[in-house]
Amino acid sequence: MPELLTFALLADTGLVRHAFTTRRGGVSTGPLASLNMGFGVGDAPENVRTNRRLVCEAAGLDPGHIVAGRQVHGHRAAVVGAGELGMGAMDPETAIPDTDILLTSTRGVVLTSFYADCVPLIFLDPVAPAVALAHAGWRGTVQKAGEACVRAMTAAFGSEPGRILAAIGPAADACCYEVDEPVQREFARAFPRWPDLLAPRGPGRWLADLKEANRRTLLDAGLRAEHIEVSPLCTVCRPDLFFSYRAAGVTGRMASLIALV
Repeated sequence: MPELLTFALLADTGLVRHAFTTRRGGVSTGPLASLNMGFGVGDAPENVRTNRRLVCEAAGLDPGHIVAGRQVHGHRAAVVGAGELGMGAMDPETAIPDTDILLTSTRGVVLTSFYADCVPLIFLDPVAPAVALAHAGWRGTVQKAGEACVRAMTAAFGSEPGRILAAIGPAADACCYEVDEPVQREFARAFPRWPDLLAPRGPGRWLADLKEANRRTLLDAGLRAEHIEVSPLCTVCRPDLFFSYRAAGVTGRMASLIALV
């Protein structure tokens, strides 16, 4: 049985089914053991399909209704609906091209994105209602993918930022996300008001707080502090629970999934 995480902020609305996967409870083996959700990391495609079916069964979702993007560490958003059902679900070639942000107001569409240290952002507008996912590595963070997602929800669904709920999922935390000078410069340009997002670690090295950078970006976008739930879990610190590219190199992928019910 897959071991899944959920967020009370979202679950308590009764409007969605959602999950963030761990590495436990699947069929993959070796460094991908066992609940690898990603194609393209050296796993047998049938293992990935089986894992996705197992997760959807455990979460009460339809695996045939998965919609996934081909993630490129950007901030392009795609609004999807019934016409996109199944895109990227069981074949990576059918994923929506060059997309790190997915949005829908169509019930039953299972938005899905994939992670191995990057920051998962999960959104719900309980009034529209509408849901969204954004994938934010350091590039997506400095490009303010979370803000782009909020803007896209406002444009597509009339969402008011003050009513949007957001969850920031497990990711490489400030204790473990080391960056070099080129990335430090990108952070300084993107977040000139928040030098505390970077802690010096040694000559030419810093520790970056991606989760907090995304939380503050969402506050700047108009979300209320009490409408943001942040996971305390670090994917690098917990190799027993999560895949981590930074910790292991060759590794699997977790997934975030959300659907309106």
